[in-house]
Amino acid sequence: MESTKRLTFSVTRKSPELLCPAKSTPHEFKILSDIDGQIFIRKYIKIINFYKKSPSMKGKDPVKIIREAISKALVFYYPLAGRLLENTGRKLVVECTGQGVVFVEADTDATLQHFGDALYPPFPNSDELTLDVPDNRGILGDIPLMFIQVTRLKCGGFVFSNNFNHTMCDGVGLSKFLFAVGELARGATFPSVRPVWDRHLLTSGIPHHEHLYDAGTGETHVPMDQNQMVERSFFFTSAEISALRRSLPPHLQSCSKFEIVAGCVWRCQTIALSPEPDEEMKFIGVMDNRKNIKPPLLAGYYGNVFKLLVAVTTAGELSKNPLHYAVELVRSMKHEAETTCELSNSADLMVIPDPLGLTAGNTYTVSNITHLGLERMDVGWGTAAYGGVPKGSYWPTGISQVSWYLGFMDGIVVPVSLPLKSMKVFEKHLQIMITTAPISSSL
Repeated sequence: MESTKRLTFSVTRKSPELLCPAKSTPHEFKILSDIDGQIFIRKYIKIINFYKKSPSMKGKDPVKIIREAISKALVFYYPLAGRLLENTGRKLVVECTGQGVVFVEADTDATLQHFGDALYPPFPNSDELTLDVPDNRGILGDIPLMFIQVTRLKCGGFVFSNNFNHTMCDGVGLSKFLFAVGELARGATFPSVRPVWDRHLLTSGIPHHEHLYDAGTGETHVPMDQNQMVERSFFFTSAEISALRRSLPPHLQSCSKFEIVAGCVWRCQTIALSPEPDEEMKFIGVMDNRKNIKPPLLAGYYGNVFKLLVAVTTAGELSKNPLHYAVELVRSMKHEAETTCELSNSADLMVIPDPLGLTAGNTYTVSNITHLGLERMDVGWGTAAYGGVPKGSYWPTGISQVSWYLGFMDGIVVPVSLPLKSMKVFEKHLQIMITTAPISSSL
């Protein structure tokens, strides 16, 4: 499936403003959980929503409506209007100051069609539609926890983006905040699900382990020239996934779509990057762990509640073995994690005791955001035509590729970022593995 995406358009931004809670909020200090404070999520993550024109909203301004709704939502989610501090032992604390989040109003000459017939990343000019953290100063100090931009489209639709501090919430938690923004924008006086802090419930019982918060310094097999990287999205249709499934042995026929696609991409990417055969290869799956917490967290909990699942092998084994080898590693990783969760649901199992072991080496990290619900933010124009990340794959410092898998129609969209030469090898081997139909990709 080819997607037509125009590569250039202009965006005009107004000056940033600090958007504060609509009412006075408590000035207090709230400790984040040990999961919130882990080193690999001390960063900002961008999300973006695209909205179509709605005849019923003619004459109404999405910027004004969203600005007011966020201000109201921050009364309930007031820690998001605060600032992060580091306490003893590098534990994170949010000072609830009510200083607010950054909000920018913008206009563009682009229409929704500029972004493709099928909406999934990478999106052209996404840097113009999203805000960066100024001066790349990290997460601490007098830095807002959200950088929001609302851009009016020429066609009557609009784009909403949020560069949020990951330590404050995960994707599921952010979707709760956005859903509340939508409810308040449509006239509600308070969110139907009240936000809950309760971060103490996910604080590890293990004595202080400051190494959890140290930056990784291990060697990583990352392409040398980042400027030569290209990102493409590959759409695995249901038929193509079925073709891959038919190549698996009987005991793997019940594998999920995610397990099959993840194993396939991991194997093809390893072949494309061509590491030394004895190099260790890691696959990390990010799993929402809410369903395994007992007693259950309250519905309004918006902190980080994920578990990292890890599979390890060598480049040689991954490359020379058939697809079922990689798929079985991914499946066994998930099964082992689910079994462990049944035995214990404490934060001890979700806090990573050896962050260097995860970030060093050749690591492919995948987060399946198919059912995240970011698109559910409805401020009057209906749910978003797309809700997710603006760029689906990237190579952060100290770790190999991170990729977000997206749901589309009856299949899965997998963004891949590789050097151009490696991308050609990746596409070749991916095509070989599909026998019924070609894999579709978009630049």
